[in-house]
Amino acid sequence: MSKKYTQLAEQIIEKVGGKENINDVYHCQTRLRFKLKDESKADTKALEAMDGVAKVMINAGVYQVVIGTHVADVFEEIEKKVNLKKGSDSQPAEKKGIVNTIIDFVAGTFQPIIPALSGAGMVKAVLALLVVFKLISSESQTYALLNMFADAIFYFLPVLLAFTEAQKLKCNPILAAGVACILMHPTWNAFVTAQEGVRFFEIIPFPLVNYANSVIPILLIVFVQSYVEKWLNRVVPKAINLVFVPLLVFLIMGTLAFSVLGPLGNIVGSWLAVVFNYLAENAAWAPALLIGGLLPVMVMFGIHNGVAPLGVMQMANLGYDSIFGPGCVCSNMAQASAGLVVAWRTKNKKEKQIATSGFITAYMGITEPLLYGVNLPKKYPLVASMIGGACGGLYAGLTHTHRFATGSSGLPAVLLYIGDNTMTFFYNIIIAIVISCVVSAVLTYIFSLHAEKGQEAKTLEAIQTHTKPGVAAAPVAGLVKPLSQAKDEAFASEALGKGLVIEPESGNVFSPVDGTVTALFPSKHAIGITAEDGMEILIHIGINTVELNGKHFETFVEQGEHVQAGQPLVHFDREAIEQEGYDTQTMVIVTNSAGYEDIELVAQGRVQAGQGVLKRKG
Repeated sequence: MSKKYTQLAEQIIEKVGGKENINDVYHCQTRLRFKLKDESKADTKALEAMDGVAKVMINAGVYQVVIGTHVADVFEEIEKKVNLKKGSDSQPAEKKGIVNTIIDFVAGTFQPIIPALSGAGMVKAVLALLVVFKLISSESQTYALLNMFADAIFYFLPVLLAFTEAQKLKCNPILAAGVACILMHPTWNAFVTAQEGVRFFEIIPFPLVNYANSVIPILLIVFVQSYVEKWLNRVVPKAINLVFVPLLVFLIMGTLAFSVLGPLGNIVGSWLAVVFNYLAENAAWAPALLIGGLLPVMVMFGIHNGVAPLGVMQMANLGYDSIFGPGCVCSNMAQASAGLVVAWRTKNKKEKQIATSGFITAYMGITEPLLYGVNLPKKYPLVASMIGGACGGLYAGLTHTHRFATGSSGLPAVLLYIGDNTMTFFYNIIIAIVISCVVSAVLTYIFSLHAEKGQEAKTLEAIQTHTKPGVAAAPVAGLVKPLSQAKDEAFASEALGKGLVIEPESGNVFSPVDGTVTALFPSKHAIGITAEDGMEILIHIGINTVELNGKHFETFVEQGEHVQAGQPLVHFDREAIEQEGYDTQTMVIVTNSAGYEDIELVAQGRVQAGQGVLKRKG
C-alpha cells in the first residue's frame, strides 16, 4: 500500500533469516506472525533494535514481530517479496500443548468476525444515543431498521462462526455455512414457534431449539462436520465427489445437527448461561477485576484470545457482556495513561517516541505497541497499569456495569454501555475508566521518581566533573589510552586535535560535557558537541565504521539539541560491529585544541563513563 514500508519489510525479512527461512507469514492487528523453518537463524536482538519494530516474541512456535497499527502495510510489502507455497504440507505439524491448541482454535474462529461484531456494536450504540436524546422513537420504522442493521450480525452469528471455524479446521466453509443456514431456516423457526413435536421420517425426534444468536451448537456441529467431510472426500470416488459429498454432508449433518449435536450444544450453552447469570448476580466484581488487572499478562501469552469469546457467548445468551468488556476497557485505558506519563518523564528519545504514539493508539483500544515497546521493558508502568486496571475493573464489577454490544475497547467503547433505557451503565464505565487512568497515572509517576532517577544515576554513573569548566568526562566505559595508540593514523597523528582513545567495554555513549550537539553524522558513528565553555569535542566510534551506514547504531539526540553531561547520546552493538570486521576503538578529540595551551590526559587505564579524563589548560 505504501512504498515507505518497503525498506522496513526488506530488513525484517533479512533479520528473520531471509525469505528461504520463512514457511508462512500472516498478521493480526499489530504484529507479523512468522512460521520459520529455523528460528535460530533469526536475529532477534537486531530486529528489536530496528526503528519500526517494538518487540519480538516467540509463542507456540510462532515468531511474532510487533509493528503497530500499520502492520498491514508492512505485511503487504513482505508478501510481495516472499513466495509462500500455500497449502503445502511438506513441513511436519507443529506440536502444541492442549491449552495452546484450545486458545488457537477459539481465537482463529472468533477473531475474523470481530470487525463485524464491532460494527454492529457501534450501530447499537448510535441507536441508543438517538433514543436517549429523543431524536427517534423506539416505535418508529427507523428504529426497527437500525436495530435490524445491528441485530442481523448476532442473529446470524451461527452462520459466520460456521464459516470461520471451517476455515480453521480446513473443511469446506461454504458447506459449513450451508449447514448453519439450515438451522436458521424460517421453516424450522415456524416449528419451534408452534411447539409441535417434530420427527424426521416419523422416527428421529428433533428437539425444538431456536439456534438464532447461539454459539456452542454450531461450534460443535462444524467440529463434527470437519471429520465427516474429510471421510467422505476419501471414500467417495473423485468422479462424483463434487455432487455426492455436498449432498451427503447436508443429509448427514442436517440430521445430526437437529437430532443430537444442536440440542447437546444448546444444553452446554444453557449451562454457560447459568454460570454467567450466577457471576452477574453473585460475583459481578470478579471477572472485571481479574481482566482489568491481568489483561496485559493474558495478552503476552495469548490467553485473552480464549477469554474474550466468553463475552460474546454471554451476550448471545443474556444480551450483555459483563465478563470481558468492562475489565478490558479499564485495562487498556490504564495502560494508555501509564504510557502518557512515561512519554512525559523519560529522557530516552526512542522511548519517548514509542510511548507518545503508543498511548494515543492505546486510548483507541490497541495496546500492543505500548505494551511491548515501553510498559513491559520498563516494568514499572506495567505494574502501575495493572493496579490501575484492577481498581477500575473492581468498581465496574461492584456496580454491575456491562456493555450491550461488542466493539472497540478504547475510549469510543463507552457508547456500548448505553442500553436498557438507562444511562447508568454509561456513567459507571466512565467512572471506572477515570479510576483506572488516575490510579495508573499517579502510580506510574511515583514509580518513575525512583526508576527514572535510578536509570539516570546508572547512565551518569560516577559523573561529577560536568560542573567543572574545562573538564571532559569519559563518554563510554572502557580502557583509556593515549591518542598515539589510535589505530587510525589521522587520529594518532593529532591531525584532528588532541584527545584520547577508549577501548569500549559497553555500547552506551554518554555526553562528556554540558553543551550542544553541533554535529551528528547520518551514519551515527560520530557526534560533535560544543561544551558551554567553548570546548569542541568529537566522539568517533570505531575505525571505518562509517561504512556501516548506521547499521548497529542508535542515536538518542538530534543536532542542535542541548545535552547535559551523562545524557545518553548513542548506543552501538559492539559485538555485532566487531563480527562484521570493524574495530570499535573510540576516539575522543578536542577539535579546537589548538586554541588552548594544552589538553591534558588526567586518567588512564580502566575508567567508568562519567569519570573525568580530559582537562584543558588556558
